[in-house]
Amino acid sequence: MTLSNPATPSRFFLAAACLFLASPAAHADWKPVEKEAPYPVAGTTGPALYASIGERGPKASVGRAIAFTDFKLTWQRDYRPQPDGACTLVSARPKLIISYVLPRADAKLAEPVKTNWQRFIEGVRRHERVHGEMIVAMVEEIEAFTVGLSVPEDPKCKKIRALMTERLAQISQAQRQKSRDFDRVELSEGGNVHQLILALVNG
Repeated sequence: MTLSNPATPSRFFLAAACLFLASPAAHADWKPVEKEAPYPVAGTTGPALYASIGERGPKASVGRAIAFTDFKLTWQRDYRPQPDGACTLVSARPKLIISYVLPRADAKLAEPVKTNWQRFIEGVRRHERVHGEMIVAMVEEIEAFTVGLSVPEDPKCKKIRALMTERLAQISQAQRQKSRDFDRVELSEGGNVHQLILALVNG
């Protein structure tokens, strides 16, 4: 979320780092690894905490962000040439690591700032978790499209990789658009995240 005057909407940014690798066959079941990567902010009042986020928050495409969701995706894939000259992807196991970068207040906060901060950070965390769910859904869509995919006249399994690269780029772009649309609603005036900012700053 880029920082701005609390009376105006801000914006979260999703950073995506994808690696698609092919290696021996794997199991069908998987779970994402989720972790938080906090960064420290200073201050003992709502305005001071928000100002510190503006100074220390992770860099985004424009300015700094309050929080963002990043991920690393790798694959174990088993491509098998078929007797008829086709190539089939018989299995694909993803390894997905999702990181939520969130602010952490270092100072001991007194009431009511303590409660306001807790509400703020929990709201931001819920927002970022939705981005995480979107990423998981994207990986599931990739898995559903690719496993069992077969391309004729591809004994060296080159055509199938090109086809997958094109389709996976489309799936990734669709996920990013969903993320942007979600942010637009959450960060618009009166949106959930906008209200969190106002509540923190105004107390």
